[in-house]
Amino acid sequence: MSGLLGVAVMGAGHMGADHIRRLDRVVSGARVAAVADPDAERAKEAVGGIDGATVHTDVEAALDAPGVEAVLIASPGEAHEEALLAAFARGLPVLCEKPMAPDSAGALRVVEAEARLGRRLAQIGFMRRYDAEYRQLKSLLDGGRLGRPLMLHCVHRNVSSPPHFTSAMLVTSSVSHEIDAARWLLGQELSAVTVLRPRPSASAPRGLLDPQLVLFETEGGAVVDVEIFVNCGFGYEVRCEAVCEAGSARIGETRGMLVTGAGSARQEVPQDYLVRFSDAYDREVRAWVDATRRGRVTGPDAWDGYAAATVAEAGARALETGVRTPVELAPRPPLRDPA
Repeated sequence: MSGLLGVAVMGAGHMGADHIRRLDRVVSGARVAAVADPDAERAKEAVGGIDGATVHTDVEAALDAPGVEAVLIASPGEAHEEALLAAFARGLPVLCEKPMAPDSAGALRVVEAEARLGRRLAQIGFMRRYDAEYRQLKSLLDGGRLGRPLMLHCVHRNVSSPPHFTSAMLVTSSVSHEIDAARWLLGQELSAVTVLRPRPSASAPRGLLDPQLVLFETEGGAVVDVEIFVNCGFGYEVRCEAVCEAGSARIGETRGMLVTGAGSARQEVPQDYLVRFSDAYDREVRAWVDATRRGRVTGPDAWDGYAAATVAEAGARALETGVRTPVELAPRPPLRDPA
């Protein structure tokens, strides 16, 4: 591909607008060809000043717009399956933000639809795989210098939760990132989940079980614990420590500039994921554009999206019942990269 990759962006909200900005100003080799959002005015605002970008309220109209060669899906999760299947029908490569689908049944339909094509088209947006610290930890664990990983200790904190957030969404929406990161770091599927519910924080909206402690078991005998606290009030924090047979490694401790003065020290804490993982998002989209221009599909695949959805559903059941819940994955259909 010699020219710029024409990308149709589905969604012009917080995440979609950031990806539109990224494609237009940060990532080379691509251009925003079309944007689809039910709110036409919001879409127009997101593409303001971008020459040649057309605005649509209908997904299929955006996919059929002139110059569209690839799709970036950043709409709400319930709209992802329809957009993915529409892109598959047109043979368009896709970068889809998580969740790939809002439930495991929908996610499995996407996996099966892609398998029927006989080639990969979808990359799923688990951006932590592109974060420099996570990649460094992955390399260390794969190298085996510290022996087998035995445990992962994870922390995931948000300043506040959106108004629509439910107790189950702490697992299905927020912890889904740790689900994928754990599978990727350890190279193992997650086999069971237990959710412990401490007394809710006074900062949590009424009825929201926040924080939670989510415990995963893996098929290889490792254990992963995740503290999820979405109304901590002070900042956005993501940390991970791998405990291995011969040592440990921890990421997520650095927070940028440290200011000292007047007998104290102050360090800035990021306020949301677009700040903390801005570089990871840049790397992710850049890698997707570069691979797509070469006719390749890399990164987390549709099976990763399905596995995350299935584990998250088991986590929601564990939260509701208070008991350890096994994870049951469907047989994995064959997928291959396009030649």
